[in-house]
Amino acid sequence: MHTVNTMSYQDFDFEVNGQKALLEDIFPGFNEYDRIGVVVREVGGGIGASALLMSALTRFYDFFRPNLGTEPGQQFIYPEFFVFHVGKKHMSHYWMDIWPPHKEVLIEEDDPEQILEAINDRGITRLLVEDINPSHPIFLRETFNAAKHRIVSALAYSPTGRVENSDVKITSCEAAEKNVVGSIRISEELSKEALDQLEERRESLKVNGRVTETYRQIGVVEALHMLTENTEPGETTRSYFALLEMEEEMEV
Repeated sequence: MHTVNTMSYQDFDFEVNGQKALLEDIFPGFNEYDRIGVVVREVGGGIGASALLMSALTRFYDFFRPNLGTEPGQQFIYPEFFVFHVGKKHMSHYWMDIWPPHKEVLIEEDDPEQILEAINDRGITRLLVEDINPSHPIFLRETFNAAKHRIVSALAYSPTGRVENSDVKITSCEAAEKNVVGSIRISEELSKEALDQLEERRESLKVNGRVTETYRQIGVVEALHMLTENTEPGETTRSYFALLEMEEEMEV
């Protein structure tokens, strides 16, 4: 719990459609049982959603105050926030309180069904996807319907920290940014060149000395169509369809 004593929910500022807002205006009904998932497709891409993640985790810790800590009778807990790395691990988010390590989820196949299965398996209720053009992915009906039933809200984010046609703005704080930079610097997945580029990118997001990121609210179904631009099922998903075909032939 790197953040619990270094920052608070009040350290972040929110706007929706140009009006001052709360996290609950972005994620209606947000509570301690919510599970946030960020789908990451490029090196260091997840830091483009860091202001949302870190403001949400401070709000999460507020549900447990004043009983947070390591002493007997206190609650030592991390939020159920997950980063889904498509293709390979793109960075470590340890200093952003994505912990334990199993919450950095590796999805080896850039396949819509496999990505959504991983999201469903973690019970994600709030989904962040990279701001890419929606595609026409192939899902199992059961996987798609389960996600529609459970996911409450979704946002589009950009690895750069700024999306086009944004309607959500989150201004972060110095303590949060220190944790973001800390995660960048401990990431063995990053080359020296990539590390320097990411730190420069974060500096470019500062407005009056504070990092400001933008997002766009999107529907859940639209978000599911933005998990990947790849519309072809991968090897694992093709094996599912082969099994279904066998079952249908046996029933004839």
